[in-house]
Amino acid sequence: MAKKSINLALQGGGSHGAFTWGVLDYLMEDGRVNIEGISGTSAGAMNAVVFAQGYMDGGAQGARESLENFWRKVSNLAMFSPLKRSPMSVLTGNWDMSGSPAYIMMDLLSRVASPYETNPFQFNPLRELVETTIDFEKVRACKDIELFIAATNVQSGKIKVFEREELTADMILASACLPTIYQAVEVDGIPYWDGGFSGNPPLFPLFQTTESKDIVIVQVNPIERNKTPKTAREIQNRINEISFNSSLLRELRSIEFVHRLLKENKLDTDHYANILVHRIEATEQINPLSASSKMNSEWSFLTHLRDIGRESARVFLDQHYDNIGKESSLDLEHEIHWS
Repeated sequence: MAKKSINLALQGGGSHGAFTWGVLDYLMEDGRVNIEGISGTSAGAMNAVVFAQGYMDGGAQGARESLENFWRKVSNLAMFSPLKRSPMSVLTGNWDMSGSPAYIMMDLLSRVASPYETNPFQFNPLRELVETTIDFEKVRACKDIELFIAATNVQSGKIKVFEREELTADMILASACLPTIYQAVEVDGIPYWDGGFSGNPPLFPLFQTTESKDIVIVQVNPIERNKTPKTAREIQNRINEISFNSSLLRELRSIEFVHRLLKENKLDTDHYANILVHRIEATEQINPLSASSKMNSEWSFLTHLRDIGRESARVFLDQHYDNIGKESSLDLEHEIHWS
């Protein structure tokens, strides 16, 4: 049976990116799809380049091994971090970090002081992780998979998409640069912040450069929530979710608009493609997790998210594999008009 080709769009979300690890792991184990291109932001960007490096080394199995090695190193790095769950959270099996004294201090400090004041020497544990784990020469040489990494130009506010052939550690760190924690990362003299502000993840590079018209969004940040946030922290977290999903919703709205015009024969099919959109998510399992759990890098939590991602990918393929190459499995009209 011939494989079906897809593109992947990987959201950022800190440690919740381990969910994406699980999705990628299952897709490679299953073997029914071929990945042409990947766009990624923040943790999604890291998953993308780690995947490409492993794929260059040993195909699907190499990609799986590379991802597991990376996330194990993330966990090992966290062993020396003061950010730990409170004893009560450990006892109750709560992955929340909000009871951690170090997390509370970091959260309060980020509201009154900038990283230029609190971190003048630009200490960033992610830099060492990225530089020692990822061989960017292999990533740049992986011509089987196109990569598009999003960052936000601090000065213009516009999205910047770095492509596979030019990728460096600084570009990945720029994509994951939260401005309340780290100083802006400069690439060619231009400062960048987290790509989530302008594209989480960007879709347009995928349908402009690859043959496959199927885009599978691996969604970590929930679009919908049924409860109104009441506490200051809940309000801030929801503001962040909305802002980090706004660019994605704009792109989905544009795709849905083109769908309607093509259906009504108002556009030339020689110049406009019918992009097919799918989504892998785990709303019931991911939505209850607090924003603070994105800072939790315990191996047991990361593998818990990985297993959720694997199961979500399995369910997606079992339910929607036949849709790939034929029609969208994501209801775009519902996504953009939900209220």
